[in-house]
Amino acid sequence: MSPLPASLFWERRDTSGSEHALVDARGGLYARGTVLAIDPIPFTCRYELRTEPGWSTAHIDVTAEGAGWVRSVRLELAAGRWRATTAEQGNLDAVLSAAGHAGAGLPGIEDPDQLYGAYDVDLGGSPLTNTLPIRRLGLLKAEAGVSHRISAAWVLVPSLEIVQADQIYTPLGDNRIRYASETFSAELTVDDEGFVVDYPGLARRVQ
Repeated sequence: MSPLPASLFWERRDTSGSEHALVDARGGLYARGTVLAIDPIPFTCRYELRTEPGWSTAHIDVTAEGAGWVRSVRLELAAGRWRATTAEQGNLDAVLSAAGHAGAGLPGIEDPDQLYGAYDVDLGGSPLTNTLPIRRLGLLKAEAGVSHRISAAWVLVPSLEIVQADQIYTPLGDNRIRYASETFSAELTVDDEGFVVDYPGLARRVQ
Protein backbone atom coordinates (compact mmCIF):
# COMPACT_ATOMS: atom_id res chain seq x y z
CA MET A 1 0.00 0.00 0.00
CA SER A 2 1.59 3.25 -1.15
CA PRO A 3 1.53 6.41 1.00
CA LEU A 4 -0.73 9.22 -0.23
CA PRO A 5 0.34 12.87 -0.37
CA ALA A 6 -2.50 14.67 1.43
CA SER A 7 -4.54 14.21 4.61
CA LEU A 8 -8.00 15.63 5.36
CA PHE A 9 -9.78 15.38 8.72
CA TRP A 10 -13.35 16.38 9.53
CA GLU A 11 -15.17 16.61 12.85
CA ARG A 12 -18.82 15.63 12.64
CA ARG A 13 -21.47 18.12 13.75
CA ASP A 14 -24.57 15.95 13.44
CA THR A 15 -23.28 13.29 15.82
CA SER A 16 -20.15 12.32 17.74
CA GLY A 17 -17.74 11.19 15.07
CA SER A 18 -15.10 12.08 12.52
CA GLU A 19 -13.69 11.27 9.10
CA HIS A 20 -10.05 10.96 8.09
CA ALA A 21 -9.17 10.68 4.40
CA LEU A 22 -5.81 10.24 2.72
CA VAL A 23 -6.03 11.54 -0.84
CA ASP A 24 -4.19 11.92 -4.11
CA ALA A 25 -5.94 14.39 -6.42
CA ARG A 26 -3.49 14.24 -9.31
CA GLY A 27 -5.30 12.98 -12.41
CA GLY A 28 -8.64 12.41 -10.73
CA LEU A 29 -9.05 11.25 -7.14
CA TYR A 30 -7.77 8.27 -5.24
CA ALA A 31 -8.72 8.20 -1.55
CA ARG A 32 -8.64 5.89 1.44
CA GLY A 33 -10.69 6.94 4.44
CA THR A 34 -12.20 6.01 7.76
CA VAL A 35 -15.49 7.27 9.20
CA LEU A 36 -16.33 6.89 12.90
CA ALA A 37 -19.77 7.65 14.32
CA ILE A 38 -22.10 6.62 17.12
CA ASP A 39 -25.43 7.27 15.37
CA PRO A 40 -27.62 5.29 14.89
CA ILE A 41 -25.26 2.81 16.57
CA PRO A 42 -21.48 2.93 17.08
CA PHE A 43 -19.71 1.88 13.87
CA THR A 44 -16.52 2.19 11.85
CA CYS A 45 -16.68 2.63 8.09
CA ARG A 46 -13.61 2.26 5.87
CA TYR A 47 -13.56 3.09 2.18
CA GLU A 48 -11.33 3.14 -0.87
CA LEU A 49 -12.42 5.36 -3.75
CA ARG A 50 -11.06 5.92 -7.23
CA THR A 51 -12.32 8.20 -9.98
CA GLU A 52 -11.51 8.55 -13.65
CA PRO A 53 -9.28 11.49 -14.66
CA GLY A 54 -12.46 13.53 -15.28
CA TRP A 55 -13.63 12.79 -11.69
CA SER A 56 -16.50 10.45 -12.53
CA THR A 57 -16.48 7.52 -10.10
CA ALA A 58 -14.74 4.35 -11.23
CA HIS A 59 -15.27 2.31 -8.06
CA ILE A 60 -15.70 2.49 -4.31
CA ASP A 61 -15.13 -0.27 -1.78
CA VAL A 62 -16.81 0.25 1.61
CA THR A 63 -16.76 -1.85 4.77
CA ALA A 64 -18.88 -0.95 7.81
CA GLU A 65 -18.68 -2.82 11.09
CA GLY A 66 -19.81 -2.71 14.68
CA ALA A 67 -20.39 -5.08 17.59
CA GLY A 68 -21.74 -8.35 16.18
CA TRP A 69 -21.91 -7.41 12.49
CA VAL A 70 -19.90 -6.42 9.41
CA ARG A 71 -21.01 -5.47 5.91
CA SER A 72 -19.15 -4.63 2.71
CA VAL A 73 -20.02 -3.39 -0.75
CA ARG A 74 -18.02 -2.79 -3.90
CA LEU A 75 -19.67 -0.45 -6.41
CA GLU A 76 -18.15 -0.17 -9.88
CA LEU A 77 -19.06 1.96 -12.90
CA ALA A 78 -18.00 0.68 -16.32
CA ALA A 79 -19.39 1.55 -19.77
CA GLY A 80 -22.15 3.58 -18.13
CA ARG A 81 -23.47 0.72 -15.99
CA TRP A 82 -23.05 0.09 -12.27
CA ARG A 83 -22.34 -3.23 -10.63
CA ALA A 84 -22.59 -3.91 -6.89
CA THR A 85 -20.96 -6.80 -5.02
CA THR A 86 -21.85 -7.29 -1.35
CA ALA A 87 -21.07 -9.41 1.69
CA GLU A 88 -22.59 -9.56 5.18
CA GLN A 89 -21.83 -11.28 8.47
CA GLY A 90 -23.79 -11.02 11.70
CA ASN A 91 -27.18 -9.36 12.09
CA LEU A 92 -27.24 -5.56 11.81
CA ASP A 93 -31.05 -5.54 11.98
CA ALA A 94 -30.99 -7.21 15.38
CA VAL A 95 -28.42 -4.72 16.69
CA LEU A 96 -30.47 -1.77 15.42
CA SER A 97 -33.68 -3.19 16.87
CA ALA A 98 -32.04 -3.71 20.27
CA ALA A 99 -31.01 -0.05 20.19
CA GLY A 100 -34.56 1.07 19.40
CA HIS A 101 -34.04 1.80 15.69
CA ALA A 102 -35.78 0.54 12.57
CA GLY A 103 -34.14 -2.27 10.64
CA ALA A 104 -31.68 -1.66 7.84
CA GLY A 105 -32.07 -2.44 4.17
CA LEU A 106 -29.85 -5.03 2.55
CA PRO A 107 -26.39 -3.90 1.42
CA GLY A 108 -26.09 -3.01 -2.27
CA ILE A 109 -28.92 -2.37 -4.71
CA GLU A 110 -31.37 -4.89 -6.16
CA ASP A 111 -31.48 -3.26 -9.61
CA PRO A 112 -28.26 -1.37 -10.49
CA ASP A 113 -29.96 -0.04 -13.65
CA GLN A 114 -31.75 2.42 -11.35
CA LEU A 115 -28.38 4.20 -11.20
CA TYR A 116 -28.13 4.64 -14.97
CA GLY A 117 -26.97 8.18 -15.72
CA ALA A 118 -25.26 8.61 -12.34
CA TYR A 119 -21.55 9.42 -12.39
CA ASP A 120 -20.95 10.25 -8.74
CA VAL A 121 -21.06 8.21 -5.57
CA ASP A 122 -22.25 9.85 -2.35
CA LEU A 123 -21.14 8.08 0.83
CA GLY A 124 -23.60 8.94 3.58
CA GLY A 125 -22.16 11.34 6.17
CA SER A 126 -18.91 11.83 4.21
CA PRO A 127 -18.05 15.38 3.12
CA LEU A 128 -15.27 13.99 0.92
CA THR A 129 -17.67 12.67 -1.70
CA ASN A 130 -19.24 16.11 -2.25
CA THR A 131 -16.00 16.96 -4.01
CA LEU A 132 -16.71 14.52 -6.84
CA PRO A 133 -19.49 16.46 -8.64
CA ILE A 134 -17.85 19.79 -7.73
CA ARG A 135 -14.69 18.81 -9.60
CA ARG A 136 -16.39 16.77 -12.35
CA LEU A 137 -18.64 19.70 -13.28
CA GLY A 138 -15.95 22.35 -12.78
CA LEU A 139 -18.16 24.26 -10.35
CA LEU A 140 -15.36 26.35 -8.82
CA LYS A 141 -15.09 28.18 -12.16
CA ALA A 142 -18.72 27.86 -13.26
CA GLU A 143 -21.18 30.74 -13.53
CA ALA A 144 -22.54 31.67 -10.11
CA GLY A 145 -26.22 31.03 -9.54
CA VAL A 146 -26.61 28.41 -12.29
CA SER A 147 -27.85 25.10 -10.83
CA HIS A 148 -26.61 21.67 -11.92
CA ARG A 149 -28.87 18.68 -11.31
CA ILE A 150 -27.19 15.29 -10.97
CA SER A 151 -28.10 11.71 -10.20
CA ALA A 152 -25.91 10.07 -7.56
CA ALA A 153 -25.38 6.59 -6.17
CA TRP A 154 -26.08 7.22 -2.48
CA VAL A 155 -24.50 4.67 -0.14
CA LEU A 156 -26.39 4.69 3.16
CA VAL A 157 -24.27 4.18 6.27
CA PRO A 158 -24.06 1.90 8.19
CA SER A 159 -26.42 -0.38 6.21
CA LEU A 160 -24.52 0.11 2.90
CA GLU A 161 -27.83 0.04 1.07
CA ILE A 162 -27.46 1.94 -2.22
CA VAL A 163 -30.21 4.16 -3.61
CA GLN A 164 -30.51 6.58 -6.49
CA ALA A 165 -30.58 10.21 -5.31
CA ASP A 166 -31.36 13.42 -7.22
CA GLN A 167 -29.11 16.27 -6.09
CA ILE A 168 -28.57 19.90 -7.09
CA TYR A 169 -25.28 21.77 -6.88
CA THR A 170 -25.25 25.53 -7.38
CA PRO A 171 -21.99 27.56 -7.40
CA LEU A 172 -22.34 30.80 -5.45
CA GLY A 173 -18.85 32.25 -5.93
CA ASP A 174 -16.08 32.72 -3.37
CA ASN A 175 -15.63 28.95 -2.94
CA ARG A 176 -19.24 28.48 -1.83
CA ILE A 177 -21.51 25.78 -3.26
CA ARG A 178 -25.17 25.23 -2.40
CA TYR A 179 -26.05 21.55 -2.13
CA ALA A 180 -29.69 20.47 -2.17
CA SER A 181 -31.62 17.21 -2.20
CA GLU A 182 -35.37 16.66 -2.02
CA THR A 183 -35.47 17.26 1.73
CA PHE A 184 -32.26 19.12 2.62
CA SER A 185 -30.04 22.01 1.57
CA ALA A 186 -26.80 23.51 2.85
CA GLU A 187 -24.27 26.10 1.73
CA LEU A 188 -20.88 24.40 1.58
CA THR A 189 -17.56 26.19 1.85
CA VAL A 190 -14.75 24.47 -0.05
CA ASP A 191 -11.04 25.06 -0.55
CA ASP A 192 -9.36 25.85 -3.88
CA GLU A 193 -9.32 22.15 -4.78
CA GLY A 194 -13.02 21.66 -4.08
CA PHE A 195 -12.65 19.78 -0.79
CA VAL A 196 -15.22 20.69 1.86
CA VAL A 197 -14.04 23.00 4.62
CA ASP A 198 -17.43 23.59 6.24
CA TYR A 199 -20.66 21.65 5.76
CA PRO A 200 -23.22 23.24 8.11
CA GLY A 201 -25.04 20.64 10.13
CA LEU A 202 -22.77 17.79 9.07
CA ALA A 203 -19.02 18.38 9.41
CA ARG A 204 -16.21 20.89 9.75
CA ARG A 205 -12.67 20.33 8.60
CA VAL A 206 -10.05 20.63 11.33
CA GLN A 207 -7.01 19.74 9.22
